[in-house]
Amino acid sequence: VQLQASGGGLVQAGGSLRLSCEASGGTFSRYAVGWFRQAPGKERELVACINTNGNPDYTDSVKGRFIISRDNGKNTAYLQMYSLKLEDTAVYLCAARHAYYTAKNYYQSSDYDYWGQGTQVTVSS
Repeated sequence: VQLQASGGGLVQAGGSLRLSCEASGGTFSRYAVGWFRQAPGKERELVACINTNGNPDYTDSVKGRFIISRDNGKNTAYLQMYSLKLEDTAVYLCAARHAYYTAKNYYQSSDYDYWGQGTQVTVSS
C-alpha cells in the first residue's frame, strides 16, 4: 500500500490543523494506521493510532487535543490537531500495517510496514 500525507503547514500556537493520509494499492479497511512525528534531534514517536474497528489511542501529550479518525470509503486517515503547542512542531508521518483481521492497535514504528513521506507542522509563538 502507498501512503500520501498532506495538510501540514505553519500555524500559531493555539491554532488547529488537520492532516490527511491517503492510501492506495490495498484494502484500507484491513490496515491499522499510526501517526508519528519526529522533531530535529529527537526520536520518532507515536502520536496516535487507530485500529481496523476505528478505536483510537494517543500518546499522553496529545490526549484531549488531537483526534485520529479514518474514512475507509475514502481510503484516508486523518489527524485533527487542536490547541497546537510549540512542542508539536515536527515532521508528521503516517504509517500502516495489515492487521490480519485483528482489531489491534500498534505502538512501535517497527510494527508498521508502510510509510508516507511526511508533512511538516510548524507551530509559532
